[in-house]
Amino acid sequence: MSPRHDPADLVARARRGEARAVALLISMVENDGPQLREVVEALTPYTGRAQIVGLTGAPGVGKSTSTSALVAALRAKDRRVGVLAVDPSSPFSGGALLGDRVRMSEHATDDGVFIRSMATRGKLGGLAWSTPQALRVLDAAGCDVVLIETVGVGQSEIEVVSLADTTVVLLAPGMGDGIQAAKAGILEIADVLVVNKADRDGAAQTVRDLRYMASLAARDGGSGEEAWTRPIVRTVAARGEGVDELLDAIDAHAEWLERSGEGARRRRRRAEAEIQAVALRTIQDRIGDLGGSEMLPRLAEQVGRGELDPYAAADRLIEALGSQPG
Repeated sequence: MSPRHDPADLVARARRGEARAVALLISMVENDGPQLREVVEALTPYTGRAQIVGLTGAPGVGKSTSTSALVAALRAKDRRVGVLAVDPSSPFSGGALLGDRVRMSEHATDDGVFIRSMATRGKLGGLAWSTPQALRVLDAAGCDVVLIETVGVGQSEIEVVSLADTTVVLLAPGMGDGIQAAKAGILEIADVLVVNKADRDGAAQTVRDLRYMASLAARDGGSGEEAWTRPIVRTVAARGEGVDELLDAIDAHAEWLERSGEGARRRRRRAEAEIQAVALRTIQDRIGDLGGSEMLPRLAEQVGRGELDPYAAADRLIEALGSQPG
């Protein structure tokens, strides 16, 4: 194995700020190759330090512009920033359609910023399946803050809450976003609400609607601590207006997470979900192996003919999995 592709060597180079090493590590976790376990093992001692902020919302609310503006505000405070911009997949190559976001090109020459587009590859929920491991790479590479921008193909991109310490939901006036967000339950995942394009007509009404709906969906606080009250921030991200206030709200939420103990609880839930996902994927791979040996099709035929019920068939499949070498 060449040093260039040795996980321990790549992690050491990434921690020295080598962008190519970071890019190679993310490619390795995206491709789910044979070295994935070795990569994750090498990364783990250096993780758990980055603040993870998710940005989601419907198309047209200005997620990419807001992400770029946040990067500028964070860099002004000398914080290293990673950006994972999750894009829809090409139906031909499976790769990200938008590539590295053109609207973030102003940060391309900044050594303190790493931007990576990731394809959903058909996965629902607004995130790529490898996003958790890509986060681990950026965390280990010394990013103080990692911004995750979801794909934004509707109001269903709520999976980001399972990865982010702070979830920012962006809306815009004149789009009916307030009502749609309430219907989709997206307000319930928001830690910070942003009305972007606040120079448009209807911004004040959107803020009032959000304030009312957010009050009806108040989130529980940490044990023995005050509940978190979602701030509503007005921004015009294209002009950088309100972005400092947005960053203040994100930082205030980070302080609340630490003070209330909610941050530790979220990290634990995140780890539990990741362990389950890895275990389920391993089981699915083993079932696929069994399927190749005709067991799964044979059981399916028996269920289809009424000779076996699906629960009994599943029991037999599980027994067969247990007898497989680990």
